[in-house]
Amino acid sequence: MESSGNLANDPLWREMLETGFLGDFPVSYRDVVDSTNVIAMDMARSGAPTGTVVVAGSQTSGKGRLGRKWLSPPGSGLYFSIILRPRLALDDLSRITLAAGVAVCQALEATTGLSPRLKWPNDLLLNGKKFCGILTETAGISSPDSIPVIVGIGMNVLNAKSSMPADLQGKVTSLFEEGETVYGKGVLLEECVARVLGQVDVLEKGDFNAIIREFDRRDAIKGKHCYWLTPAGAVVSGVSLGVDERGVLHIRDNQGRVSEVISGDINQKKP
Repeated sequence: MESSGNLANDPLWREMLETGFLGDFPVSYRDVVDSTNVIAMDMARSGAPTGTVVVAGSQTSGKGRLGRKWLSPPGSGLYFSIILRPRLALDDLSRITLAAGVAVCQALEATTGLSPRLKWPNDLLLNGKKFCGILTETAGISSPDSIPVIVGIGMNVLNAKSSMPADLQGKVTSLFEEGETVYGKGVLLEECVARVLGQVDVLEKGDFNAIIREFDRRDAIKGKHCYWLTPAGAVVSGVSLGVDERGVLHIRDNQGRVSEVISGDINQKKP
């Protein structure tokens, strides 16, 4: 359960719990879930409208990219999934991940004054450390004109460094650690949801280039040496050239060959 102290200092969060709405967005809040994406998928299949938000106080099996687990301790983070029914071709749905990353950056820039960076395709960094991840999944094709998409977002908000696993303290951070401020989760959530829906609207209007431009100026690894762990398990060492107009990352290896990165994992340290 949320503590009374947290609620007293976060009126938007309190309003969400009391009314089931955050502004215009319907919200389903649970104290503990296995994964907000799993709950949101079930709701989408049952007809929940676009803009519906599933929020959890903690997750026991928070889902990250490539089958990883997102640590979701109670009280300190923001864990939520947004149900979308975008008017996009099936081949364009993958663009939502980049759009959501840009949206969350914009939301945090507006509400915290911090300047997060993006690591392709779905990580947000502050001072080179990860504090937020995005997982986009489809909930199955219910009809040719309605493909539910779930955007799951896990964000370290109030986590203190001392509470993080020792092996991750040099790799992850939180808004509190970087901004030295206690941020209201209600404001963050409302702004993130609004911005995600706004960027999806940009996609629906066919202006993916605008999203690529926003991604590019926040790209954390463009021009830097990195390692690409391919789906086959090979490691490619090279320099990131950034993303192209399709949202595909390009890496120039040490022999001057350029690879298109559509899947796999990108790191600045050798895997």
